[in-house]
Amino acid sequence: MLEQGNISIHTENIFPIIKKWLYSDHEIFLRELVSNAVDAIQKLKMVSNSDEFSGEIGDPEIVITIDPENKTLAVSDNGIGMTADEVKKYINQVAFSSAEEFVEKYKASADQQIIGHFGLGFYSSFMVAKQVTIDTLSYKADSQAVNWSCDGSTEFKLSEGDRSTRGTTVTLALQDEEHEYAEPYRIRQLIKTYCDFLPIPIKLEVIEPPKEGEEAKAPEQINRQKAPWKESPKSLSQEDYLEFYRYLYPFQEEPLLWVHLNTDHPFVVQGILYFPKLKPDVDVSKGQIKLFCNQVFVSENCEEVIPKFLLPLRGVVDSADIPLNVSRSFLQNDRTVRRIADYIAKKVGDRLKELYRDDRAQYIRSWQDLGTFVKFGSINDDKFKKQVEDILIYRTTSNLSDDIPKVEVQTADGDAWEDTSNAVSNTVDGKSYTTLKEYLERNKERHENRIFYCTDEVTQATYVQLHTSQGLEVLFMDSFIDSHFVSFLEREYSQVQFSRVDAELDDTLIDKEQAEIVDPKTNQTRSEQVKELFQKALNKPKLIIRTEALKGDDPANMPPAMVLLPEQLRRMQEMNALLQQQNIQFPEEHILLVNTTHPMIQNLINLSQGAIVTKGQSPSAELADMICHHVYDLALMAQKGFDADGMKAFVERSNQVLTKLTDRAAH
Repeated sequence: MLEQGNISIHTENIFPIIKKWLYSDHEIFLRELVSNAVDAIQKLKMVSNSDEFSGEIGDPEIVITIDPENKTLAVSDNGIGMTADEVKKYINQVAFSSAEEFVEKYKASADQQIIGHFGLGFYSSFMVAKQVTIDTLSYKADSQAVNWSCDGSTEFKLSEGDRSTRGTTVTLALQDEEHEYAEPYRIRQLIKTYCDFLPIPIKLEVIEPPKEGEEAKAPEQINRQKAPWKESPKSLSQEDYLEFYRYLYPFQEEPLLWVHLNTDHPFVVQGILYFPKLKPDVDVSKGQIKLFCNQVFVSENCEEVIPKFLLPLRGVVDSADIPLNVSRSFLQNDRTVRRIADYIAKKVGDRLKELYRDDRAQYIRSWQDLGTFVKFGSINDDKFKKQVEDILIYRTTSNLSDDIPKVEVQTADGDAWEDTSNAVSNTVDGKSYTTLKEYLERNKERHENRIFYCTDEVTQATYVQLHTSQGLEVLFMDSFIDSHFVSFLEREYSQVQFSRVDAELDDTLIDKEQAEIVDPKTNQTRSEQVKELFQKALNKPKLIIRTEALKGDDPANMPPAMVLLPEQLRRMQEMNALLQQQNIQFPEEHILLVNTTHPMIQNLINLSQGAIVTKGQSPSAELADMICHHVYDLALMAQKGFDADGMKAFVERSNQVLTKLTDRAAH
């Protein structure tokens, strides 16, 4: 060993670093000074409770005084104050926090929250000030007022002061480039951002030249002071919650519901979380929840505290147990943070279950927005999934209004009537919702362990109608998360087959008994003729032509053709698009199912057979080809929109078809 000793730290080197790099924003200095003032007042209350101080506490207040002309700002409190020895100990020693030492001494009576932790907040003043002065007088009997001043170097002056009232005033002579902090609007803005909910009145006093005939204005309180999340949920009305939301997020739609957090074991967490109505352009990865520590605003970056699936929530989370870094700007991830996140997820799950149980109609009306949270949470959090698996609902084509349980009641005169006043309806505003378990139980005889679903009510309307016409119940899974959620459900319900309505058709929809007569002229069945006609007309190598006789009471009301997407191929393409962060492209390989029972298709065969070909293609054959294209285009339109060229070609072909049909009709 060559040498062993202690690392030397030179204060003249470390102090400029603290001033410049300790905090990410200069404006933080006001939050720190006000927090120190609140601590001073809370400490006085704790000392009074311990019988060490028998004097009058008076009305606690913090006064911020700005002098726009002289470019100074002062933060004054009527709290515990300091002696000369305490100034030397807590101010002259960098990072010596009086808060921790004080709480340790008075923890038996520590019913007040102390904000300070690191002992560095005071030094943030030097980020904006060229000179800082402290005038303080301790609560202790016979104390001498103290004046301390420093110009930002490691040198200071300590002398007797002339303050006559208990408390502390920190005065900042602002640097030339920081004069904005001598403007009233800027101070109001910072107090609203960081200190609005502190329990002590914060007042603003502006020193202005007196105007003739006007009295000096008294300091004006500029913070709300009341923090609703610190209140008991029983003491808050619905309007209180809504008013708080409007204050936090003005000009936003009112929230769907809210969750009040309040626990003190094994950690302290309080807050109010709101479920907003989700906009199509919402960034689900960006949090909007405000993080507070002892009612002081810290950050809007609280992704570590909030489970990922709840990031779009809004509101407030307040905890002194959340570990922050020295500047209180960022979270330090540890076991406590993870446990708090688990607690929040459980409280949200409990609230959703409560709403499902107590107000099913409101739950259903809110499901379009709530469902995104619930589904995303089920995918990402196994504990949350188990909590909410019985309240996952899906809109269905079945009318469940008739399924409301009825209770027969006997009246006094012997008449019987049905009471549904306490029954729970799963139909709201004409739309019915069901759980998967209810769906499977209801349909176990019709299509046991098979679930039919639709991802787009508009484009897949034809497919949905085809299924419902044969008594098959279809679920609507049409939110942006459902394409991923179906895969999750398939893992959870491994014994159940999930079938999208535009994939392979169920045998229930196909008339297998329809006889196929062979045409003696062509030695082909009608299905074979249809297939050959479309293959020749469309001439697409990757297009699979399939002919089936679809069931239906009126063949004319059934689709003449449908485009089917092979299930596995479609899912592989969706997964590739997701991994490569691309838009899902319509697969070039797909199935055109032609309905041989439709009158148009039957007439199309007759049209093609009636053509007399001499040289080239007859008008009838040409028209048949054009109609084949038209049938295919219409089937495609039920699956995807056309681009500009595709729509232009479709319109031109439509005009040609109509022209030829009118010519034939005219002759």
